[in-house]
Amino acid sequence: MAEKRWLTEDKLALIMGLILFALGLFSFAGVDLLGWGVSTNTWMDAGKIFSVTAKADYGGLNGYVSLLLTYAFITIFLSFGVKFLGGDVPKFIKSFTVVFFLSMICWAAGHYAVIAATPDKLEKFGLTWAMGLTGEAGFIVALVVGIIIGNFFPGFAEEMKEALRPEMYIKIAIVILGAELGVKAVDAMGLASAVIFRGLCAIVEAYLIYWALVYYVSRKYFKFSKEWSAPLASGISICGVSAAIATGGSIRARPIVPIMVSSLVVVFTCIEMLVLPFVAQWWLSGEPMVAGAWMGLAVKSDGGAVASGAITDALIRAKVLADTGVQYQAGWITMATTTIKIFIDVFIGIWAFVLAAVWCSFIECKPGQGGMKIGEVLDRFPRFVVGYVVTFLVMLIVCATNKDLIPLGKATIAGTHIFRGLFFVLTFFTIGMVSNFKKLWAEGIGKLAAVYIVCLGGFIIWIGLFISWLFFHGVKPPVI
Repeated sequence: MAEKRWLTEDKLALIMGLILFALGLFSFAGVDLLGWGVSTNTWMDAGKIFSVTAKADYGGLNGYVSLLLTYAFITIFLSFGVKFLGGDVPKFIKSFTVVFFLSMICWAAGHYAVIAATPDKLEKFGLTWAMGLTGEAGFIVALVVGIIIGNFFPGFAEEMKEALRPEMYIKIAIVILGAELGVKAVDAMGLASAVIFRGLCAIVEAYLIYWALVYYVSRKYFKFSKEWSAPLASGISICGVSAAIATGGSIRARPIVPIMVSSLVVVFTCIEMLVLPFVAQWWLSGEPMVAGAWMGLAVKSDGGAVASGAITDALIRAKVLADTGVQYQAGWITMATTTIKIFIDVFIGIWAFVLAAVWCSFIECKPGQGGMKIGEVLDRFPRFVVGYVVTFLVMLIVCATNKDLIPLGKATIAGTHIFRGLFFVLTFFTIGMVSNFKKLWAEGIGKLAAVYIVCLGGFIIWIGLFISWLFFHGVKPPVI
């Protein structure tokens, strides 16, 4: 019998995420250790797709050299982890090379200006119309391409199996995400306190209602097991992919469960991004902050929600100016969306701990075992969520206690943000590749989609709208 390894993928993601965070912290000492990383830009000219992250000159690097350096760094970085997990390192390197560059092609395609440019950026690219999905559309492209490969070229997908580790990629990204949210939370503290307070109240009320209703519908009417219902409820209710992965770890669901939920979240996020901002423009132009909060409560992924908030911001300001001559300051509607998403993201860690405790105490409590044992809860609590909380608190405390350090905090997350984006796009691409729909259909993805449609259209969008109205009714952005 093989000896059980002490290092799991969950623990490895925690360690690797913290290493990247630590490298970013050198910015506080005036040393940019991650500035050579590749940044992907919204583009019309293919020569301008990639650039070096650092704004100052970084050894004369151009974007494509930066891309190769980023590839080499991530490959070596992950190869050490795969070695400790007992994987086949040479096979991983070969597979990951293909996965990385295909993912980056998808990421670049999503940044094409006709797809990505928001209404306020059209003039910059000489466009009169664009889809306005922002660069986050690259996640959708990556998912779709991954699904095509996984379903129509299953032999190729099998060859890439060693590098198809979506859970590891997303967990590393979430650890890094905590630092970004810590700095953003400090920035939010300096803005309208009423928006922050109302946002906190809104997400607590909305998501306690959302989660319970989705879980109930899944169990009662669609007969899903607890293993399926909990990640689905979190994915729809809290924050999409991140919440589904965290919940799956807390209740020790099979890997296929959060992967399937994540696939659905991305697809439905795309649909919401294309529809809800335009609905808000026509029906909520008189209540702009309600519209911004609604995007934060209704659209599940971070990027999708913030992008929807930015689109809504531009659309409503344009309509109000045309209809009334009143010109609102830009960014306040987006701020309402972003503030709510920050609190929602923080809620992931709390909810993961709560679910771990509930599953230990009531769902999987063995006969004669007694009540909840804190050791059991901590053992199943996702380690990467600990990293997420640590990086969040470090940046929050450092920047909140000394506001002069906020620019250095932003420099820190500028470097780590690039890697967070890369790990997210790797996640979506590999989720697509492992999403063999013949197998997923047998697992019940059709029923999952039905739950999503019923819950999203039946009450989530409308409860989110009501709560947004309840807390943000009458609040208006400053006028120019």
